[in-house]
Amino acid sequence: MKELAQQARALIGLQLNRSQLAALETYERELLSWNARFNLTAIDDPKKIRTKHFLDSLTCLLAMRNSPMERVIDIGTGAGFPGIPLKIICPVMRLTLVESVGKKAAFCQHIVEALRLRDVEVLPERAESVGSSTAHRERYDWALARAVATMSTLMEYLLPLVRVGGRALAMKGEGGPAEAQAAEGAMRLLGGHLLQLLPVTLPGVEDQRYLIIVEKMAATPDRYPRRTGLPTKKPL
Repeated sequence: MKELAQQARALIGLQLNRSQLAALETYERELLSWNARFNLTAIDDPKKIRTKHFLDSLTCLLAMRNSPMERVIDIGTGAGFPGIPLKIICPVMRLTLVESVGKKAAFCQHIVEALRLRDVEVLPERAESVGSSTAHRERYDWALARAVATMSTLMEYLLPLVRVGGRALAMKGEGGPAEAQAAEGAMRLLGGHLLQLLPVTLPGVEDQRYLIIVEKMAATPDRYPRRTGLPTKKPL
C-alpha cells in the first residue's frame, strides 16, 4: 500500500492516512477472496488492483473535489468502483451503489458492512428503473460510471439522476474524446452539456484515460430514461 499512497499523492495530491490505507487493504483482501469464487473482476493481481481499481477510482477527485459531493450515485459499480474507494476517502459523502448483477451487489454490501461505512445504499437494480424512481431522480450532486456503456447510452443512465447544477462523470479510455463528441446531442436532449475532458495517466498503464464531465443545465424530460434495455439497443 505504500506505493499506492505515493502514487495518490503524486497524481491527485491526496495524502492517504493510516486508516484509509487499512480500509483499502481490507477491501483488496476481500476482493481477492470473493473473486476466487465468484469472478467479480478480471484483475486479480494485487498490484494491478491498487492501480487499475483503487487509484483509478480516486482520480475522480480530480474532477469532483471543487464542487459539492454530498450525494453521489455510482451506476454499474461492479465490485464497488469507483464509489467505495471514494467513500473511504470522503466519509461524509452519502453514496448509492447501483449494480444489477446479484453476486457483485452482494459483494458491495459485504464490503460496506466489513468496513462499517455509513450512509451507503446498495441497489441490486437496473439503472433505468433507478432513474425513473422519485426517490433517486434528480437527487444527486454527482452520478458516476466506469466502463459501463457507450457515452450516449451512459448519458441516459446518468443525467436523469443528477440535480440541475449537478454533474455526471464518465470514466473512459483513449476513445473518450470521440465518444463525448458523438454524444453531445444526447447530452443536450437530457438537459446536459459537455463541461470538460480531463486526461488521466495512470502509472505503469499505457492507455490514456479520460474523465468526461457533463454539467446538468436543465431538467431531464420525463420520458427519459426509457424502459429497460432501450438505451443500449437504441442509443439517443
